[in-house]
Amino acid sequence: MLTTERSKLVTETGPGTPMGSLFRRYWIPFLLASEVPDPDCPPVRVTLLSEKLIAFRDSDGRIGLIEEFCAHRRVSLWFGRNEENGIRCPYHGWKYDYTGQCVEIPSEPEHSDYCKDIKIISYPCVEKGGIVWAYMGPLEHKPPPPAFEWTSIPECQFFHSKRWEECNYLQALEGGIDSSHVGFLHSGELKSDPLHHGSKGSNYHMADRKPKFEVEEAPFGLSIGVRRNAENEQFYWRVTPWIMPWYTIVPPYGDNPLNGHAWVPIDDHNCFAWTFSYHPSRPLNQKELKIMQKGGGLHVDLMPGTFRPSINKENDYLIDRAAQKARATYSGVRGIAMQDASLQESMGPIQDRTRENLVLTDKAIVMARSRLYKAALDLEKGKKPSGIDPETQAIRSASFVLPRNVPFSEAPGDPMRVKPGIPHTSI
Repeated sequence: MLTTERSKLVTETGPGTPMGSLFRRYWIPFLLASEVPDPDCPPVRVTLLSEKLIAFRDSDGRIGLIEEFCAHRRVSLWFGRNEENGIRCPYHGWKYDYTGQCVEIPSEPEHSDYCKDIKIISYPCVEKGGIVWAYMGPLEHKPPPPAFEWTSIPECQFFHSKRWEECNYLQALEGGIDSSHVGFLHSGELKSDPLHHGSKGSNYHMADRKPKFEVEEAPFGLSIGVRRNAENEQFYWRVTPWIMPWYTIVPPYGDNPLNGHAWVPIDDHNCFAWTFSYHPSRPLNQKELKIMQKGGGLHVDLMPGTFRPSINKENDYLIDRAAQKARATYSGVRGIAMQDASLQESMGPIQDRTRENLVLTDKAIVMARSRLYKAALDLEKGKKPSGIDPETQAIRSASFVLPRNVPFSEAPGDPMRVKPGIPHTSI
């Protein structure tokens, strides 16, 4: 249980809030590169950490992320013309470059340099792994570009997507940290989803619905070890890294691709749920790609032209009570991602944590909340946040079997450390 005051601190992420200041110290994934595919393509509306912005790719291919509104009369620059290395307001022709600098005011006298005094908010961007990332913090603290494994492998080895989730980022993130629900909520998909079934690990997962959690602090965040019984006096371990501030990597099943997640606040009542599917040592095959593109695995089918899932709260997530009764799906909702989202959104825009009753399997959630809370307060004291340096991002998830007397942290071969070109550790 959290107090109202502490819950407010860890869930509010707008400008000037402690958690908002913390998040602004990280590179933030906010666009698929395909949303701004070509120079001078149409601008894109972006709301990020409660700030209204627009993104555009200029004539030279540079990506700008700037305040949405023109400095003149506050017209939305989403209506603007993206041309000649800048975005031009259609109202009176004021033009801004990708840094937010006003470079032209047509109504001013020929020799006026008034435009040099006009600059709107802008944030630096980098493009890595098919994703556009923004840094919204103080420039003197800008960290190196993101170095997650999925940002540095060939394009043929990954498929990424994002979807709008209608709740605060934290309850969505906590769903990714909590794996004790998988044997219940996702039990149907562990048997039927082609990107999950067919491994020995999925059989272990289904056979033991009382997992034991062991959580360790790590430089990047938390290592969350979950053990289930296996044969021959062994434990089946699934180890999830929570990487500050909002990333998790789902432990793999066999040679299936890895899946990472990020829950990025749009505002305090909405977030984008990102899914990064990738294989570290081979291209994704056509079957895997087709499944992902059609919303299988941990991806979703989207309403055309939007990032809203076609299964959503407006249609009650197309819940199928007959399938629920037959245990084809445990909750009656189809698809792993929307099974999660339906329940996370059902908690309300911001979960009331003063009324929850936590148990032993919630240990990782408690520790993650505490880590976020402490990191926000430490930042106010000048302490550098965790998870910013490239070496702390070079992490994988893993699944393996160990003798019962061996802690997961002593698994041979350092299975959670990224080894370029080497397959992940999985059964």
